[in-house]
Amino acid sequence: MKFLPSQIIYFTQRRTTKRNFRLLFNFMLVLAVLVVIFSVLFHFIMLFEGKEFSWITGFYWTLTVMSTLGFGDITFASDLGKAFTMIVLLSGILFLLVMLPFTFIQFFYGPWLEAQSRAKTPRELPENTSGHVILTSFDPMTINLIEQLKKYEYEYAILAPDLQNALELYDLNFRVVRGDLGDPETYKRLCIQNAAMLIANNDDMTNTNISFTVREISKTIPIVTNADADNSMDILELAGSTYVFQFMKMLGESLARRTLGMSMGANVIGRFDELLIAEAPVMRTPLEGKTIIQSNLREKTGVTIVGLWERGQFKIPQPQTRIESTTVLLLAGSAEQLKKYDEVFSIHRMFHTADASVIILGGGRVGRAAADLLEERQIAYKVLEKSRKLIKNDNYIQGNAADLHTLYQAGIKKASSVIITTHDDSMNIYLTIYCRKLRSDIQIVSRANLDRNISKLHSAGADLVMSHASMGANTIINLLKPNKILMFAEGLNIFRASVFKSLADKSLAETQIRKQTGCSIIAINKDNKLDINPEPSILLREHDEMILIGTSDAEKRLMDIYQ
Repeated sequence: MKFLPSQIIYFTQRRTTKRNFRLLFNFMLVLAVLVVIFSVLFHFIMLFEGKEFSWITGFYWTLTVMSTLGFGDITFASDLGKAFTMIVLLSGILFLLVMLPFTFIQFFYGPWLEAQSRAKTPRELPENTSGHVILTSFDPMTINLIEQLKKYEYEYAILAPDLQNALELYDLNFRVVRGDLGDPETYKRLCIQNAAMLIANNDDMTNTNISFTVREISKTIPIVTNADADNSMDILELAGSTYVFQFMKMLGESLARRTLGMSMGANVIGRFDELLIAEAPVMRTPLEGKTIIQSNLREKTGVTIVGLWERGQFKIPQPQTRIESTTVLLLAGSAEQLKKYDEVFSIHRMFHTADASVIILGGGRVGRAAADLLEERQIAYKVLEKSRKLIKNDNYIQGNAADLHTLYQAGIKKASSVIITTHDDSMNIYLTIYCRKLRSDIQIVSRANLDRNISKLHSAGADLVMSHASMGANTIINLLKPNKILMFAEGLNIFRASVFKSLADKSLAETQIRKQTGCSIIAINKDNKLDINPEPSILLREHDEMILIGTSDAEKRLMDIYQ
């Protein structure tokens, strides 16, 4: 019922509605005239047969015959009357049983249903809406981003130009507004002047149109766009985009950086002031098989292990936690400390991966980006691609990645790593299982298109999995909260928090924050001086600022316990 007023307003104000009403009225008028004519003729024929009936009876007989009810209480005796009855009956079948339902549905009921559908999806946001994020597409990255926006209490609105698409999103309980992507009035109705950010993840031409249209209305709103082609980067910036990313290219390069030949040392994945966060694969280093306490990593390099990735699962480091060959260490430290880590462990890995080669399964945008980076770093690679159009040079092999002969031709027996880059997660799982069966010791780095398939790929045998949706969403969240939070893959966050009153004047060891919440303090800001990887004996003061790392659930536990 809450949509009834808007339905009526929309229904009555449309130009086509007025035309439909006029046509429906004309049809009903013709039908009424026909009933009157048949009723008058009924009286004349009855008088011809020597019978007389009231006018009400005439209308009663006409309607019962035209509607094919035909009770049989009033009938003609003459052939003229019977012929007239057949004419009335056939007219009733045509006008009442065929044309009336069609006309009613076409000119009234159909438009009314359309008005109901359109009224469900609003065309504007409330005037007092502010601090919201506007999304112009709906894809896996958008779904991931919406979850993050809800977590950090950001309002959002999905702009959908198509009515059917808008209705589907509405039925899925998403906040959707219907409007034309290229119409300035659409963005005015979306309160663009008060929005926190606009994200355009459509094709390059549509993104350019959106950026140019929005920038004419608002000169200050941050606009984030995705570019498919390299040539579109400059055009999108000229159109008014504040940030232009190539998420597919970023994904390909990230996959390449995590191969054994590429990742000789700690790979920096985030920066928080002077604090650096890095990933370091353990495979083929002296750390394999040791516990954290046996590694003496802090004493040797100064870096702190703040987490471990074990086939996609984040683990809180404990002194007796065993470091496996498939483990990826999450390290926190200064640039100098990470450099020392590389000096200690990279030489050992370089010795074992001097002849490293990489096989890339899939030569699309992600695969080409990975290949370009490997070529830039002078690492041997082969790309398997089915489409002849995507073959670039001699390093590309045309063929099916599921074909054993083709994999042998690419060098699967000697390769140190394989990167799986297809846009179909089912195919990625299939290829992961196949490659793991062929080579139990090879490093498998895979792309995931949907977050729900990350765990499946790890179970299938992938050592590292990266999600395009998570990468894009995390990048955007970091832009929204640049000084408060830094997000990594799979919901791992770095965030700031003032020292809680219950923790004031306690040493870091006494707080037992890691044990109680799963969060680790990786730095303390004392009087605008950042103490990276503080000693357990350091005292926390009430006005100090802690920089912590942990999953979203761990962050929530911290706030629930101490805030």
